[in-house]
Amino acid sequence: MPSAFSPASSMFAQVSSKWSLLVVVFVVFLVLVSPAKSDEHQILMNLKSKIEKSDTGVFSSWTEANSVCKFNGIVCDSNGLVAEINLPEQQLLGVVPFDSICGLQALQKINLGTNFLYGTITEGLKSCTRLQVLDLGNNSFSGEVPDLSMLHELNFLNLNSSGISGKFPWKSLENLTNLEFLSLGDNPFDPSPFPMEVLKLEKLYWLYLTNCSVTGQIPEDIGNLTQLQNLELSDNELSGEIPAGIVKLNKLWQLELYNNSLSGKLPVGFGNLTNLMNFDVSQNRLEGDLSELRFLNQLSSLHLFENQFSGEIPEEFGEFKHLTELSLYTNRLTGTLPQKLGSWADFNYVDVSENLLTGPIPPDMCKTGAMTDLLVLQNNFNGTVPETYANCKSLIRFRVNNNSISGTIPPGIWSLPNLSIIDLSTNQFEGPVTDDIGNAKSLALLLLTNNRFSGELPSKISEASSLVSIQLSLNQFSGQIPLDIGKLKKLSSLYLHDNMFSGPLPYSIGSCVSLTDINFAQNSLSGKIPDSLGSLPSLNSLNLSNNKFSGEIPISLTYPKLSLLDLSNNQLAGPIPEPLNIKAFIDSFTGNPGLCSKTDEYFKSCSSGSGRSHHVSTFVWCLIAVTMVLLVLLASYFVVKLKQNNLKRSLKQNSWDMKSFRVLSFSEKEIIDAVKPENLIGKGGSGNVYKVVLNSGKELAVKHIWPSNSGFQGNYRSSTAMLSKRSSRSSEYDAEVATLSAVRHVNVVKLYCSITSEDSNLLVYEYLPNGSLWDRLHTCHKIEMDWVVRYAIAVGAAKGLEYLHHGFDRPVIHRDVKSSNILLDLEWKPRIADFGLAKIVQAGEAGDQTHVIAGTHGYIAPEYAYTCKINEKSDVYSFGVVLMELVTGKRPIVPEFGDSKDIVNWVYSKMDSRDSMLTVVDPNISEILKEDALKVLRIAIHCTNKLPAFRPSMRVVVQMLEEAEPCSVTNIVVKKVGESSPSFSRHYNST
Repeated sequence: MPSAFSPASSMFAQVSSKWSLLVVVFVVFLVLVSPAKSDEHQILMNLKSKIEKSDTGVFSSWTEANSVCKFNGIVCDSNGLVAEINLPEQQLLGVVPFDSICGLQALQKINLGTNFLYGTITEGLKSCTRLQVLDLGNNSFSGEVPDLSMLHELNFLNLNSSGISGKFPWKSLENLTNLEFLSLGDNPFDPSPFPMEVLKLEKLYWLYLTNCSVTGQIPEDIGNLTQLQNLELSDNELSGEIPAGIVKLNKLWQLELYNNSLSGKLPVGFGNLTNLMNFDVSQNRLEGDLSELRFLNQLSSLHLFENQFSGEIPEEFGEFKHLTELSLYTNRLTGTLPQKLGSWADFNYVDVSENLLTGPIPPDMCKTGAMTDLLVLQNNFNGTVPETYANCKSLIRFRVNNNSISGTIPPGIWSLPNLSIIDLSTNQFEGPVTDDIGNAKSLALLLLTNNRFSGELPSKISEASSLVSIQLSLNQFSGQIPLDIGKLKKLSSLYLHDNMFSGPLPYSIGSCVSLTDINFAQNSLSGKIPDSLGSLPSLNSLNLSNNKFSGEIPISLTYPKLSLLDLSNNQLAGPIPEPLNIKAFIDSFTGNPGLCSKTDEYFKSCSSGSGRSHHVSTFVWCLIAVTMVLLVLLASYFVVKLKQNNLKRSLKQNSWDMKSFRVLSFSEKEIIDAVKPENLIGKGGSGNVYKVVLNSGKELAVKHIWPSNSGFQGNYRSSTAMLSKRSSRSSEYDAEVATLSAVRHVNVVKLYCSITSEDSNLLVYEYLPNGSLWDRLHTCHKIEMDWVVRYAIAVGAAKGLEYLHHGFDRPVIHRDVKSSNILLDLEWKPRIADFGLAKIVQAGEAGDQTHVIAGTHGYIAPEYAYTCKINEKSDVYSFGVVLMELVTGKRPIVPEFGDSKDIVNWVYSKMDSRDSMLTVVDPNISEILKEDALKVLRIAIHCTNKLPAFRPSMRVVVQMLEEAEPCSVTNIVVKKVGESSPSFSRHYNST
């Protein structure tokens, strides 16, 4: 008979069975999870050990005692497993162990962006199959990117400016159909056509492929990516027209296509992109009118400069309430500038220069007081300067030169507190410069040439203490030159010629210690020439011709190294100082009947009294010269002894600390043992350089920094500057080495590691077997290089320097750019070397200053020589000299240039005609390519402008050089250059 309790018993049994199952599952879970957590702890501690440096303290919580979920920058999921690694902008320096961290089985996000990470992105990344976010941008990785096709769940990929190179695995993008954000720009990939695989990523809202060697045309099907909000394809080699399909992208708020070779007109229907806020297609070959843009009333930033647009600027631009940035310069635009422009928005800047625009300047572009730049130069504007701009206290640059504007300058404009440049040249302005100019404390350039300004130059101008250049020539100024002109300590050029100035030249002018160029010709100045002019240490050009100066020529004028002197047509008398009585200045003294000379037959012979004076001055001059020679010889003796002592001393066998910046195949012992006299290949101002041949046969260059200074100046061959003394283990030294280690570019010499001890510092670099460009151009090791070879070296070196200036958050300034610091590898590819004097310029600063003139005579920018102030433009000047070397084949300083002249002055003297310029081109360059060489010579002339503000950036220099590619490169067989010629030819024909 069945029991009455059977059903209950059965039910109890079922419940017990279920609980037992849950307990088993829980136990299994604990068994699986606990080791996983233990493994994750070990993985993250391994990651910490691979990061060599972080000053942010981010790893303070990464201890054995803490749970991984309590680590700074780590986010865990609900199961306590690591889901995210978030360590951006933490100053991390080291190699990422991707093979290890992809063992974190729940990992969905890796954000290590904006650090100093290096090494390669290894194949181990493939194992991060659950990854949704990968951000490695703004780092210093090297090598190629591995196949990414296994990362199916990825929706955010940022490798922008990460240092990767070579072939990118575009094919693998086909599998990443969840991608919404793709940023691969600013990496030196191998050139490839626009990756069609991208067109399959229909969820993309962000596509950044700027500056990553994309070629060919933008495909019509770009319009299929309808979710795109940001599309950036700038700084590539794209050609053809902007495809019509782009007008389908009506969610776009930013479209940037600048610096390509796009042509044709804006596509019909472009006005449908009504959400567009930022549009930049500058530096292309686009044409047609701007009518399609009149509907884009959300625009805040519009850049169309350096194209071939024509027609009128749409009147609707004046109604755009958000427009704050407008750059239309260097086009063919006509008509007037919309008069309501700026009436609604907080305009930042307007640049419509170099067009064919007419009519008045709109009055309200600084209505809200935010404008920094008003640039309308080289047009046909007329009318007057609107009085409203006298209240534009934010204005930094006011340039209206080369127009037909007239009237007086409204009161208040002269004294605008932030104004740096006021350029009113070549107009029809009249009236005076008013006293309030003394309040213009930021004014650097005052350019008023070729107008009808009149009246006296106010004495208050001497209180505008930032003035660097005053150019008032070809006006109607009168009266005396202000007596306090000497207060202008930064003044570099003073052009007052072709006016009606009278009275004496103030003695205080000798206190303008930065003056390099003075031109007071065609005035009515009188009295004696002040001998204080001879105290100007950097004076290079002095023109006092066609005045009424009297008395003797001051002997002090023989002290500056003048390249131009003109005292003609005055009332001077007495002997011509012997050091000035040279052939170069033969016309400098004509029109002065009272002058005499003992040696020059063109002047009357000096009397005996004058002869005695001449002998005395000659004796003084010789005494000074002998003293200077003795001082130089004495200093040279001590320097040589110091170098000999450092060469002979062997390295102490102390404890050494090696910091590697790349994957190394050698030990510190191999390097240290090889630093001995028989391996010496060069001496520099900071130490000696040795060639090291490893057991594997690999060649390296080792710089032994002298104990007395731990700077890095001096390449494999030579150097001329020394840094101030400091401890070899100072934090400054470590900081500079860290900077060098982050520099990774195909045209910059590789730094492998740093080896330091208490009294020595060794820097281990790659060895470049073909020496320096200087060797190949100027020494007994020179070779015959035709223009194709030289051009390719110029472009490569420019790209290396561009990387130093623009590849970091803060520019790296070289400070000793010269042909001996451009080294050549086995395939003759150039590398920028010896940037150890580089300093990091703090963001937002105008420049750097030091009390040591670092650099090499003939390459030093003029402003550096007399102010010790530098920025990137100082490097640009030096690079311009290198370009002149490549074009002319001449050294920067040779006797044929004449006394106190260098290659820059010599080239400038040949600029009067094309035929004259052709004479400076190296005769070893074939006739068919001399025209191409002249293109680069013109770029060199831009680079060596005396005013740093007028020199191009290195980024622009690279662009100009690429546009100057020899027209007939493909039709020329490159001449053999040693045994390496075949590989050299392949490399540069593909560039």
